[in-house]
Amino acid sequence: MDGAIVALIILGLLLFSALKILREYERGVIFLLGRFWKVKGPGLIIVIPGIQKMIKVSLRTVVMDVPPQDIITRDNVTVKVNAVLYFRVIEARKAIIEVEDYLYATSQLAQTTLRSILGQSQLDDLLSKRDEINAHLQKAIDEQTEPWGVKVANVEVKNVDLPQEMQRAIAKQAEAERERRAKVINAKGEYEAAEKLSQAADTIGAHPPALQLRFLQTLLDISTDRNTTMFVPIPLELFEGFSKQKKPGSDGL
Repeated sequence: MDGAIVALIILGLLLFSALKILREYERGVIFLLGRFWKVKGPGLIIVIPGIQKMIKVSLRTVVMDVPPQDIITRDNVTVKVNAVLYFRVIEARKAIIEVEDYLYATSQLAQTTLRSILGQSQLDDLLSKRDEINAHLQKAIDEQTEPWGVKVANVEVKNVDLPQEMQRAIAKQAEAERERRAKVINAKGEYEAAEKLSQAADTIGAHPPALQLRFLQTLLDISTDRNTTMFVPIPLELFEGFSKQKKPGSDGL
């Protein structure tokens, strides 16, 4: 009787230890006597102790920081670049069987690929064409992790640390570019202003009363200021007689 109770207790413990619960984002890779059997989950599954072995695999997206890498660009500039990698397991069987540690392997692959691809780029492209470089990195890493059942969703270059002398050179270049644009805008404004003045002069020359109106407008603008100067408007027609008068002694000479 006692032996039967002990056997029931042992059987209950074995049955309890055989029950496994996997969450929605988890899968269990089951090995039967050392050989791959199947992938189970999620939910309640049974793993026979001593005969079967289960390895859990998470299917959630992993966010991994790629440590800063010293890179020599194509134009021989040394920079330090780090990135962030987004990937997830899409085939649990491959992630366990095809590679020993898919997390470590993906991290090392991201570092070497980052140095390789950025080393082929020039500094200006690295600073201005970030989206193209990210897409190139994502494609290159994803092609190499596909046999492991790992899908690389995105790669983002985070920081590009430049040497101090290169930062000063870039700052001087940006300042010179701003000065050039300012001079171009100023010259364009002067050119447009000269054109408008030329058009105004032609209009006034074709319509003499416009000059008188402009003269009165100028007097009005001056009178609005608070000053003690008195302005007496004189019709411009008074000076026309003097300009048309002939010089004395010019007749009969």
